[in-house]
Amino acid sequence: MTLDTSMTWVIALYIFMLAAFTGYELIRRVPAILHTPLMSGSNFIHGIVVVGALHALFNATSVFAEVVGFLGVLLGAGNAAGGYVVTDRMLGMFKSSKAKAP
Repeated sequence: MTLDTSMTWVIALYIFMLAAFTGYELIRRVPAILHTPLMSGSNFIHGIVVVGALHALFNATSVFAEVVGFLGVLLGAGNAAGGYVVTDRMLGMFKSSKAKAP
């Protein structure tokens, strides 16, 4: 007796749509003052996405799976790096604008 744990594309699409809707509803209700800490937390999640994409890339069994894994790593890393840039710029808005005298 084997336990089949594979997902069909319908279940995968359902989970993706549910995650997208939930994420949209959560972000929409976040007050503006909490956006910077939220960005830092989302950067951590993008790091986890990169680890998952690396796992998919290393366990690829076809050329198509390798391409999808590589694109996942590339886009996830770009998203994480971009998130840190945006967070840095947002935090820069809270710094004092007058220069300090030496």
